[in-house]
Amino acid sequence: MTRTVIIYNPQSGSGSHADQVGARADLCGYALERSEQAGEVVTLTREAVEAGYSTVVAGGGDGTVNEVVQGIDQADAFDDVTLGVLPLGTGNNFAKQIGITDLETAFTALDNDVRRTIDIGMATDRPFVNSCVAGLTATSSSETSGELKSRIGELAYVLTTLRTVSDFEPLELTIDNEVSDGETPTWSGEALCVMVGNGRQFAADGTTQANMEDGLFEVAIITNVPAIDLMSDTVLERLFGQDSAHIERFQAASLDIVSHSSDPVRFSLDGEIIQQRDLALDVRPNTLGLVVGEGYDSAPTDT
Repeated sequence: MTRTVIIYNPQSGSGSHADQVGARADLCGYALERSEQAGEVVTLTREAVEAGYSTVVAGGGDGTVNEVVQGIDQADAFDDVTLGVLPLGTGNNFAKQIGITDLETAFTALDNDVRRTIDIGMATDRPFVNSCVAGLTATSSSETSGELKSRIGELAYVLTTLRTVSDFEPLELTIDNEVSDGETPTWSGEALCVMVGNGRQFAADGTTQANMEDGLFEVAIITNVPAIDLMSDTVLERLFGQDSAHIERFQAASLDIVSHSSDPVRFSLDGEIIQQRDLALDVRPNTLGLVVGEGYDSAPTDT
């Protein structure tokens, strides 16, 4: 029989779900491990894999999902372990992409045991499953409301950054992909933000699922937005519409992002911040076994 463990972050979201998670874990016969400090989810996951658990369920938000995937990666166990998700964070963007909208649908999905094998992204040596975004600031993370994150996911950080940081400096970047000839870059210039989606597309509704099984990233570069537009209530529809003059879009299996500034660029990997001047991104196709809900689309059409 499949051995299942929930790696639970009690600090995720409202932090009020401990009793419910514990009761459901007992009812289903799942083991439960609680993280007590930052970064412990990675260690608990690696130890669970080494102990022989074949299904590891991330109980938390997008950051917890990312940490569980890191733990599976560190254990070199993508061929042996399946990921499940309990959406206990504020936005739960990745869970929404795979048809997991609440605890009930999460446990139903685990019970139904419908599994897919999806791509993951690698940012040099760090995995991510949903997105990598460049240009976010610590200020935007702290000032972004929970309601906005819940409604539009990681786009909330982008929008808050553009609206609230008056001295925001555009990123001077060169971006190459696998079809570049090495002399003419795929894109070069000033960008307000670069968004690379593995599990999601960056569309106006904030929830559009990307194809997670096609071996390609969805790339969107915000190039230049007049300040007056950022104060509009319809900024998302105008800015992230498919015909926006302010966004460059393309697909790629790999990217090299090079900054022309001496300062490091902030990159958000599934909401976890790293700082680097240059970053190599690659798709690892059909790598992660994943329990999905009924709303997951294995071959979504572009919007």
